[in-house]
Amino acid sequence: MAADLGELLVPYMPTIRVPRTGDRVFKSECAFSFDSPESEGGLYVCMNTFLGFGREHVERHYRKTGQSVYMHLKRHVKEKATGAAGGAIPRRRNGKVFLDLELNRDFNGEDYEYEDEAKLVIFPDHFEIPLPNIEELPALVTIACDAVLNASSAYKKQEPESWDEEIQVSRHARSLRQLDNGVRIPPSGWKCQKCEMRENLWLNLTDGAVLCGKWFFDGSGGNGHALEHYRETNYPLAVKLDTITPDGADVYSFEEEEAVLDPHISEHLSHFGIDMLQMQKRTENGHHTDNNARPRVSEWEVIQESGMKLKAVYGSGYTGVKNLGNSCYLGTVMQVLFSIPDFQRMYVGNLQRIFDYSPLDPTQDFATQMAKLGHGLLSGQYSKPPMKSELIEQVMKEEYKHQQKGISPRMLKALVSRGHPEFSSNRQQDAHEFLLHIINLVERNSAGSENPSDVFRFLVEERVQCCQTRRVRYTQRVDYCIQLPAPIEAATNREELLAYEAKRKDAEENMRAPPEPVRARIPFTACLQAFTEPENVPDFWSSALQAKSAGVKTSRFASFPEYLIVQIKKFTFGVDWVPKKLDLAIDVPDFLDLNRLRATGLQAGEEELPDLMPPIVLPEDTRGIDVGFIVSPAPEIDEAAVMQLAEMGFPLEACRKAVYYTGNMGPEMAFNWIIAHMEEPDFAEPLTLPSMIDPGPSTSDSPTGATPLGNSPPEESIAILTSMGFPRTHSIQALKATNNNLERALDWIFTHPEEEESDALSDMADTEPNDNAFSNANSHSDSTLSPDRDTSGPRIKDGPGRYELFAFISHMGASTMSGHYVCHIKKEGRWVIYNDHKVCLSERPPKDLGYVYFYHRLSSS
Repeated sequence: MAADLGELLVPYMPTIRVPRTGDRVFKSECAFSFDSPESEGGLYVCMNTFLGFGREHVERHYRKTGQSVYMHLKRHVKEKATGAAGGAIPRRRNGKVFLDLELNRDFNGEDYEYEDEAKLVIFPDHFEIPLPNIEELPALVTIACDAVLNASSAYKKQEPESWDEEIQVSRHARSLRQLDNGVRIPPSGWKCQKCEMRENLWLNLTDGAVLCGKWFFDGSGGNGHALEHYRETNYPLAVKLDTITPDGADVYSFEEEEAVLDPHISEHLSHFGIDMLQMQKRTENGHHTDNNARPRVSEWEVIQESGMKLKAVYGSGYTGVKNLGNSCYLGTVMQVLFSIPDFQRMYVGNLQRIFDYSPLDPTQDFATQMAKLGHGLLSGQYSKPPMKSELIEQVMKEEYKHQQKGISPRMLKALVSRGHPEFSSNRQQDAHEFLLHIINLVERNSAGSENPSDVFRFLVEERVQCCQTRRVRYTQRVDYCIQLPAPIEAATNREELLAYEAKRKDAEENMRAPPEPVRARIPFTACLQAFTEPENVPDFWSSALQAKSAGVKTSRFASFPEYLIVQIKKFTFGVDWVPKKLDLAIDVPDFLDLNRLRATGLQAGEEELPDLMPPIVLPEDTRGIDVGFIVSPAPEIDEAAVMQLAEMGFPLEACRKAVYYTGNMGPEMAFNWIIAHMEEPDFAEPLTLPSMIDPGPSTSDSPTGATPLGNSPPEESIAILTSMGFPRTHSIQALKATNNNLERALDWIFTHPEEEESDALSDMADTEPNDNAFSNANSHSDSTLSPDRDTSGPRIKDGPGRYELFAFISHMGASTMSGHYVCHIKKEGRWVIYNDHKVCLSERPPKDLGYVYFYHRLSSS
């Protein structure tokens, strides 16, 4: 028999490998489904790639790769017989088989016992060899089988690499040098010192420079200035500004190229005026703890509908998602996305095609893992009601043990969070930020094919007006979500709130127990009104005055999306740097009509601002270098006003800039400009103006400050623009013209339609294929491209602005970096609550306490 087995395996010996250090062994879950060793068909592990496959998918892998030898793992689970010793360790028949295979079920291991079995299976004849079979198998095969059986699961190998409890202390933390330069960081209002980005900002812990990070495809832009700053200065550590809490912050080491721990973070931050340690003491020892915690108690109960006998639902579309530990933000977002028909069609409708054309390692393919999760949620295979016999037995025992198991999103989470400093951690995250992250990953992976995120995309028209000349400029930008402010001053119970605040202060001063908290109730119309009101434009430069002036901006919908995402801005930063959640309720309507907010464009009698660029101030290290533009002669400046300001002790160059930017309107106006801008990093830099000479086609029509022509923009930035439907050539031109700033590149594309058209004609061979074919993709009777737009622009599904609420995500807790998320989705005319793996019919959906709302467009009929 031994000889027979040896001869049988000889043809396959070159394909059988022993797992090496770094190899991941997927022995707890299928790459294409959520089948596991506990599933009816067990799990097949390829003895060459160590990928796991359920019975339904192993044949596909065999046909695609020709790999014939698989290890079949099967776990039999059964409840302990009545009278078994309580608390005993679960019994295994083969104790050494699955040494490191975690339990996939949500049950107490002390109540169950399980038996494991393993065998080698040779395809295509399904010849089976039971294991262990040391005497009869060749030595190499025995070693390989033993290594697979004893290897850590793929998830356990990856968790220490990404989860924050395994992050190492930076070697720079103890000896970090901090410059005594007087920099103080305010709790809000940050922007990159080298560009205008106000998101994804990092504070360098050596000199206090606030600079943008890289673009992570999650909606938070960045131009990599924080990394550039490190390369220039070698200052190694930076902290992400919006992650700072009394418990810590996200710290990154540029020199070590990974997220790190800084045990002295509170001291390092206090150097720049951020007193985390003092705030933590106040929270722990002061009288704010109870006051902050009490409003959240009722919030948890209301949002989760605690105390109600909610009826569990099963079947297609009613599958829960297991919480991996602070991963509920991912589960709620994916539940909502896969309730939308476009995502269902793209990933579940094309399931077989996606699986058949998946790469050799499907665990690293975005479309495959999205299809896997979508099928798991919608198939009903993992959401089956308990058998009648189980229910009868539970009634007899007067207990109810059956739980909805749900599916585990480990594989998808590992893929979509890879390389991201926040989502790769095991901390709670902002569901809204993760939603944008997923949308951008969908964009990036849908180039040249159907893009389900088209249903969210819309155009925003921004009207900026110079308050002094009354002239205007209209621009358009792409967006996926509207963020509504929550004006506390518009609360209908304002008097009650004022009375509560007075009682709270009195209780604090007299060291008494705080009063019962009061939740602000704000009309949705007030939030919408606050969204539409004009807002001041910081650092507005008027091209009519050729100077900085006051400007206001209003936003309207240039198009309406098929599905509208509305985020309520519930979170803010206090003066003590702790992110706080506003305790409020908003009467969000089931039906919404936004047609009155449609953009109108340039109106009769309005005069446009000249299309001129603001002056460019060159840093020291680029002066005298040809960067693609001509520096103009010295501007006309009132030198008397300059000297008057310089005598006050201000830097001479700063005084010259102040006088110029205020249009030579006198020292008083210039003094006000100095006070408003003296904290800026280029405050004392010399004033340099660009020439207004047209550089001609040889400079690619790039405005002043464009990158040199030989410097190609980052490929990920090009991918984002092309995924929106813009031609590749024009996307590159826009990025070069705006110093690789994605937000400005979009504005540039919209304001240069004539170049776009000419480029499309002259450089047709260099553009992305079938750019115009996307115009009719996923067409809908009420979802068509705007007829007045160039078809090479972003793909939008414009239509009426009338909507109906169909889902919302709610957050419980004091901060987005803590607490819990659940979602409610309207299916088949009834509201359903998705709370991790539990899916039940909702009795009282808390629509007034939501965080992110989802509306779908109503038909025009």
